[in-house]
Amino acid sequence: MSRPMENPSVEQPFVEFQGLRKSFGKLEILHGIDLQIPRHAFVVLVGPSGCGKSTLLRMIAGLEKVTDGKIIIDNQVVNRIHAKDRGIAMVFQNYALYPHMSVKENLSFSLEMSKTPKDVIEQRIERAAKILQLDELLERRPAHLSGGQRQRVAMGRALVREPEVFLFDEPLSNLDAKLRVEMRAEIRALHQRLSSTTIYVTHDQVEAMTMADVVVVMNAGRIEQSGPPLELYDKPATEFVAAFLGSPAMNLIRGTVVADGNALAVDVGEDRKLPLPADAPVQPGMKVVYGLRPEHLAVATNGEGFAAEVALVEPAGWETHLHADMGAHRVRAISTSRMEVRPGDTVHFVPDTAQVHLFDSATGARL
Repeated sequence: MSRPMENPSVEQPFVEFQGLRKSFGKLEILHGIDLQIPRHAFVVLVGPSGCGKSTLLRMIAGLEKVTDGKIIIDNQVVNRIHAKDRGIAMVFQNYALYPHMSVKENLSFSLEMSKTPKDVIEQRIERAAKILQLDELLERRPAHLSGGQRQRVAMGRALVREPEVFLFDEPLSNLDAKLRVEMRAEIRALHQRLSSTTIYVTHDQVEAMTMADVVVVMNAGRIEQSGPPLELYDKPATEFVAAFLGSPAMNLIRGTVVADGNALAVDVGEDRKLPLPADAPVQPGMKVVYGLRPEHLAVATNGEGFAAEVALVEPAGWETHLHADMGAHRVRAISTSRMEVRPGDTVHFVPDTAQVHLFDSATGARL
């Protein structure tokens, strides 16, 4: 389900895809991508491996040919424009630094190839080194740099080109957890400082949620949903988006809508019924997927709600993650209380019905 981003304050998108398709032989990878990206936006393409996000990024950069459709940058169709003439700079996952060159030589290489005047090269290197804190590293070679330093050099090499669009292809995947958090902040700060248009690819939904102005969730070569991070989190358009965004993932339980006294509920089998909000857009007999995020599943202390057997307890500092079995269904809950429960114990959960998400069981679309 491809849907363009809506941003009424922007008269004209800066980067736009119209019916974009990509095939390798008979295998179609992208199935008609329509997307509008405003100038200065930080857009994150996120999805599982093989969904087509990196292929899409490489098409923007001119590293892959377009099978059908258009890529438009600043009102110009760039399908047939050479990569070096698109005003784009790309930062790769593996840094792609020249090992025999110093940091300064790595930064200057592309400018020298384009015959940029030496004084301009010096000015741009000085500016990039200052922004990225590379001043003390200019004479070192990549082998003598840490992973984070190499990533900053790769960013600097893109920065000195002063591109219209920055492209990042999973740039943090080779870094350890602590450094990833630091580099996320650095990349976001760089974007805010430069007000550049940035398109960033990752499979990590935490990166997407914390860095993006707009998240584009991709699945099997199509766009499932796009919009501000919290909008996608609070109102996922499909079951796939609901399951993909959030850690721990949303509880998704299949069942049938039934009458329960004067209200409606979802029968999930084994004589278990989950409550629905009064305004739920459903009727008895409908097959649905009942969605509820772990933070909206409270642990009851008075025996209310439905019973479940604890399978796993994960203390996580200020919160505790509970995994419990409700019959054949595994559910996850987050509690901010220190809980004295162990696997095998019985607990009771009370769903916050105001936070229930319902999806069509057949199509996965939000109801």
